[in-house]
Amino acid sequence: MIFAVLAAAAQLITVVAVVVHVGLFHIGETFPRMFSGPRLTPLSVLTGFAGAFLAFSGLESIAQLSPAMARPRRQVARRAMLMVVITIGLTSPLLTLWSTTLLSNVKNADPNQFISLLGGYAAGQWLAWSVAISAALLLVFASNTALIGSYHVFLALSKMRFLPRVVETRNRLRNTPTLAIGLAVGIPLAIVVISQANVALLGDLYAFGLLGAFAMTCFSLDIVRWHDGWRGVAFTVGVLTTVFVTVGWITNLFAKPMATLFGGGITVIGMVVAITTYYIEHHHGLPSVFPHIHHEQRPVVMIAHGRRLRPCYVLAVLPQVPEQADALVAAAAAAAGSRSVLFLYQGAPPRRVGLPHLMEVLDPYLNDRTAQEVFGRADRDARGHVPDRRYIYVPWNAPEGTMEGILETARPVKTLR
Repeated sequence: MIFAVLAAAAQLITVVAVVVHVGLFHIGETFPRMFSGPRLTPLSVLTGFAGAFLAFSGLESIAQLSPAMARPRRQVARRAMLMVVITIGLTSPLLTLWSTTLLSNVKNADPNQFISLLGGYAAGQWLAWSVAISAALLLVFASNTALIGSYHVFLALSKMRFLPRVVETRNRLRNTPTLAIGLAVGIPLAIVVISQANVALLGDLYAFGLLGAFAMTCFSLDIVRWHDGWRGVAFTVGVLTTVFVTVGWITNLFAKPMATLFGGGITVIGMVVAITTYYIEHHHGLPSVFPHIHHEQRPVVMIAHGRRLRPCYVLAVLPQVPEQADALVAAAAAAAGSRSVLFLYQGAPPRRVGLPHLMEVLDPYLNDRTAQEVFGRADRDARGHVPDRRYIYVPWNAPEGTMEGILETARPVKTLR
C-alpha cells in the first residue's frame, strides 16, 4: 500500500507540475500534436491496441486483495475498480501525451524514463528522482508479489501431481518451500540470462503469457456465465471483452514472432513436464482424481442449468480410513451394475488450522492427502466396472446438514455407507 501510494502520488504531482510549468493556455496546444505524426496503418493500430493491454496487467491485484476487502465485497470491488479507472484516466493518457510531445528536444531519451524525465522537465531533479525511486519501489513490490504467487502455483501443481512431490519439500529451519521458491526465482533468472537482459524481448515474452492467460480466463468466465443463465447486455459485454483480448493476443503472436517462439517453447516444455509427471504418478501409484468441491456459497449440487449434478443410482459415502474404502467401492460397483455411482467424501479436520499463507491457493482437497488416497482407491477399483462415476468432496468445515442436503438432491436409489 505504501509503495502504491508513493507511486500514485509521484505521478499525480507530475501531472500538476506539468500543468503549472506549461500553463493552462499552452497545455491545450499539446493535444492537436497527437495527430501531427505520420499516419498510422491498420496493422500498427492493431499492434498498438494489443500492446495497450499490458497497461492493465496490474488489475489482477484487485483479485489478490479480495480476501482483505470489507464486506459486502461486491460493492467494495466495484468502488476499487472505479478508483483504478479514474486514476488511470487522469495519469496514463496525459503522461504519455506530454512525454511524447514536451520531451521531443531531449536527445537519446529512454522511453522507460519518460515520466521521470517529464517530472524533471516540469519541477527539477527532485521530482525526477522521486518518480524514479517510487517506481523502483513499486517494481520491487510487484516482483516480490509475482514470486510469491509463482511458488504457490508450483506447490498447487505438485499437489495435483503435475509436478513431482519433491517440489513441496520444506526447509526444516523456516518451514518454507525451498525448492518451489527456487523454481519461481531460477526460471525467470534463466530467461533473463538467455535473453541477455533484452528489455524489449522480455516485455514481448510478458505480453505472450499475460494476454494468453487473460484470453483463457475471459473465455472460461463466458462459459460459466452461459451455464448460470446470463443473457442480454451483461453477457454480450463479457463476450466482446473476450473477443478484444483474444484479438490482442493473436496479434502479438504474429507481430512478435521471437516472443511467440520462445514463450511457446517454454509452454511446451512445461506441458511435457506436467504430462510426464502425471503419467508416472498415475501408472506407478493411485490414479489422480479431481472431484467436485462443495462450497457453501457455490454448492456443487445447486449450480444452475447445464452444470447441475445429475441424480445417481448408487451413492457411496466413502470412509475416512483408506483401507476401508475397497470393500465399499466393490459393493457399490456390484449394486450399480452399469448405472451411475456417486462417491461422496467429507474431509476430516486438519491437524494444523491457521491463517493461510500470503497468496496461497486455497483448495481444501489439495491439502487433504487422505481424501486423495481414498478417491484414488475408489477410482482404481471402480474403473472398468462403473463407467458413469462421479466424485464430490465436502470440506470438513461445511455447514451442518450439508451431507444430508447432497443426499436429498442426488436422489439415489441405493445409499451405501
